[in-house]
Amino acid sequence: MEGSAAEGERSHTATRILDAAQDLVQRRGYNAVSYGDLAAELDLTTAAIHYHFPSKADLGEAMVARYRRTNADERAAIRSRTNTVRERLTQYVDLYADVLAEGGLCLCGVLAADNATLPKAVRREVQGFFDDQTDWLTSILAEGTDVTAQLEGCESPRQAAELFLAAIEGAMLTHRTPRNQLNAYRASLRCLIDTIAA
Repeated sequence: MEGSAAEGERSHTATRILDAAQDLVQRRGYNAVSYGDLAAELDLTTAAIHYHFPSKADLGEAMVARYRRTNADERAAIRSRTNTVRERLTQYVDLYADVLAEGGLCLCGVLAADNATLPKAVRREVQGFFDDQTDWLTSILAEGTDVTAQLEGCESPRQAAELFLAAIEGAMLTHRTPRNQLNAYRASLRCLIDTIAA
């Protein structure tokens, strides 16, 4: 019983570290966050953080892997509760808008900006995230019966998916502040959805 309680406490602490790291990275960027920042945020020692994540690369890899799993669950939920391309794309945009509303940016969008300085394992997870998004969007666009036209210049659902994802990520940067830009973010992307779905 004692071993199980200790394991639960370790798991709880690791989750707290991942939560704090994700929040700080989404607001500041990967290179602007240190173990010292996390220790201060969580009232832990840096040694305690190193116990759970021996290196920043380990922490980054675990953080992005968790982000990918959460996002996969959210995309699966969208697919199960909606029937049209319009509904699916709108709810997908809302995932990103919710992050923006909290004052952050997409974790992997932030990390992609630091790509040249990221550890290899973190770069691999970030690329996996974008591949996940592109694959999912491609499948949504390819199977939709309410798709009225390809986006101009796009020769395939995959090209349209790549453009849509780029618009979502890019618009987060241009609509980050002030807070009332959130409505403008949603409105801009809904215009793009209008060109895709009836």
